[in-house]
Amino acid sequence: MNTQPITFFQPIQPTHHTESLWSVEAITALFQLPFADLMYRAQQVHREHFDPNAVQLSTLLSIKTGGCSEDCGYCPQSAFHNAGVENQKMLDVSAVVEAAKAAQHAGADRFCMGAAWREPSAADMASVVEMVKAVRGLGMETCATLGMLNDQQTEQLRAAGLDYYNHNLDTSPEFYGDIISTRDYQDRLDTLERVRKAGMHVCSGGIVGMGENLTQRAGLVAQLANMNPYPESVPINNLVKVEGTPLAETESLDPFDFVRTIAVARITMPTARVRLSAGRQQMSDAIQALCFLAGANSIFYGEQLLTTGNPMVEQDRALLDKLGMYALADKHV
Repeated sequence: MNTQPITFFQPIQPTHHTESLWSVEAITALFQLPFADLMYRAQQVHREHFDPNAVQLSTLLSIKTGGCSEDCGYCPQSAFHNAGVENQKMLDVSAVVEAAKAAQHAGADRFCMGAAWREPSAADMASVVEMVKAVRGLGMETCATLGMLNDQQTEQLRAAGLDYYNHNLDTSPEFYGDIISTRDYQDRLDTLERVRKAGMHVCSGGIVGMGENLTQRAGLVAQLANMNPYPESVPINNLVKVEGTPLAETESLDPFDFVRTIAVARITMPTARVRLSAGRQQMSDAIQALCFLAGANSIFYGEQLLTTGNPMVEQDRALLDKLGMYALADKHV
């Protein structure tokens, strides 16, 4: 019997930074811990910073759907793929406000607006600014995902009161070219830097289950965790395989590997909101419960994400009740 004490891996000490950096090797070692040890470590970190039974609910709305000029291999909204998504023009402000009110009534406290394009035009920005102001007027946190931004656009969003800007890294730099060819990794990092410089919170995560190996999955976490500071909000998506996209036939990620990804994100980014995002509809209640135990404390909430399905509101509420958990917004009612 092995009586040696469990040794957890610590981030390496950098030479020219004031904060610790996580090496890909150290993160890979976390992934390779025995499952119970990893969960124990993640739950310890989680409890140091959060109420372990509270979940933040975010609702996501597609404000402009389809026809995107990017070729992201996972995305049914790409103009390069024939995934059956109908191109739709941008919603008007009143429709967005009605959707936000419905989300708020259901218990969401953050409302995220997503648009399918490479980057917004001046006319697009004018509409989005009005949407942000209107949703913020309801007392909700606001988030937007609009593709690449320039300095002027980030300043417009900041002035409108946008709380969070989402721009996912998607995967590691090494695997990125296998998934997307129309945008460089550095383009994503540059937009996130502009968002941070403008004074908004950063929401950035990625997608797992796209055929990446363990080192590449660790590489994504390292990119996020080593941002200075790391994102306040980290959505972790499990690939939803949509017919008509290049990744439709990708082998599914083992559910326990997804749980491990949540745990590693929690350990490496202790104060971030780690969000269960796309792919929850394909997860059992038991796997979702393990994700919460691993440190997930936010979910996308509502029957629809941008174009893919999501669990019913009643189903999510029933799960939270079963687990003795509650929505953050409920605490303030």
